[in-house]
Amino acid sequence: MIPGKRDVTYINHQYVIEYLITVPYDDSIEELAHIIIIKNNLPLYVEKELKKDIKKFIEYKTAEYYEDTSTDVVQKAKDQQPDIDGIIKQWEKIMREELIEFGEKRCASDEELFATAYHKLVHSPALETMLQYEHMYSKTIRQKTEKRNMMIKKLSDRQSEEMNKAVNRLEQDMTESKINELVSRHYETHSLLQGKLSSEIDTMKEAQRREYREWIMEMLEENQANSSLPTPSSPLNPAYAENFKSRECNSRSQINLPILEESFTIHLGSQLKQMHNIRILSASVMELCAIEDNEQMSEPTPQFLQTALGLYSDDLTGLVLMTDNKIGSRLSQGFQEVCQRTTEFHFPHIEEQLDRISDVANKYLKNPQPQTSRNANSELLERGDFYLTSHSNLAQVHVIFHIVTDDSLKGSDINSRHPVVLGLRHILKTACANDITSLTIPLLLQYEMTEDMTINWCEKRAELVFKCVKGFMIEMASWGGSELKNLQFMLPEGISSGVFTSMTEMLPRIFK
Repeated sequence: MIPGKRDVTYINHQYVIEYLITVPYDDSIEELAHIIIIKNNLPLYVEKELKKDIKKFIEYKTAEYYEDTSTDVVQKAKDQQPDIDGIIKQWEKIMREELIEFGEKRCASDEELFATAYHKLVHSPALETMLQYEHMYSKTIRQKTEKRNMMIKKLSDRQSEEMNKAVNRLEQDMTESKINELVSRHYETHSLLQGKLSSEIDTMKEAQRREYREWIMEMLEENQANSSLPTPSSPLNPAYAENFKSRECNSRSQINLPILEESFTIHLGSQLKQMHNIRILSASVMELCAIEDNEQMSEPTPQFLQTALGLYSDDLTGLVLMTDNKIGSRLSQGFQEVCQRTTEFHFPHIEEQLDRISDVANKYLKNPQPQTSRNANSELLERGDFYLTSHSNLAQVHVIFHIVTDDSLKGSDINSRHPVVLGLRHILKTACANDITSLTIPLLLQYEMTEDMTINWCEKRAELVFKCVKGFMIEMASWGGSELKNLQFMLPEGISSGVFTSMTEMLPRIFK
């Protein structure tokens, strides 16, 4: 007999049936009646009557079982004193495990305390002081980074000149072995200098991060005590203005490209329609991430304000960044350099985040789940896979979705079942589940215009992405979570105005 149940014998004298049934009975009565008919070789027309009789029997025996069980419990309680303490402890355990208000209280971590303090201060009059503090820190790192780049460039120029002279004397007093020694010496000198200067910058970033976080906690305590704000001063700020002129000018200022952008408001949904803001613009993906670097500016830019106010909120901003199947590869080097321009005060530095992601990916790829269709021999990420990094020192984004792509996107034969397109669906689903309400997507799934990208190619690719994203957005209503309020489609920088106009005319037709 099964614990908590009782075996009873069903007897039907009319059809000469005896059958053992366990009550309470959880399975289908119709199926039970059919089994009894087959085992007893009964005609099928008795099924309706037999089913009714079996149902009545099971209901009666189930009620009888519960009545007997209740009577036994009451009688045991009368015969012996119940273990009140044991019952209380059992209920206490259940309450602690099931209800958060009675759960075990744990101390908040340093990260949680800092996040709470920052969120409280950033939405208070202290905001301006905090932004000035971060701005001074960022200027210090930028100047230090630019000085490092200048020193490395001078060394590279000097080594190149020295190498050219050595090659010119190859047939005189210079041999190949001496040139190889010179190359080795140059490489070692270059590596030592770069390592030394980069280490100094990393040390300064860590000092800034530690000092800033301590300052935030102190400022919260002082603000709560006497409603006064400390003056933002730091020994790490530049003591004097160093006029390092950047040798790397912004590409937009060099070429003076026109800014192409267009905004729309659409309503999607079959019954309850939801409003979404959609924007198309032509820009460089790094330009969207990088905070404006201007040595002449003594005040923080509005980009600092936008990023700070959205941090630790339910209104985060995300961006889809295409990369290859190697985490932290040279393809993403430009993005890493943008992240390294200023100190990351809230999350691990980009290198540390990528290292952690790489460790998790390697562990997963070496032990793939049995239900996945992934190639068991592959130790690399596949097309459509993506990973996330979090940032507080970028211009218009808090979360980066690094999606794995390959050269197949350069062709014209991809469809809605392409792994990268399906990856976009998973990205939208992840965004909805994690309070990311604004998202930027590369419309053509390319960052640069090439000769193969004709007008027809661009229109076909844009139509595919538009239709797929529209379908994903309609599907979002059944996913739950946050609503994607703002969607931004990014076109390659330098795209012709004719192609851009074609895209803007296509969007309202598809999203109608």
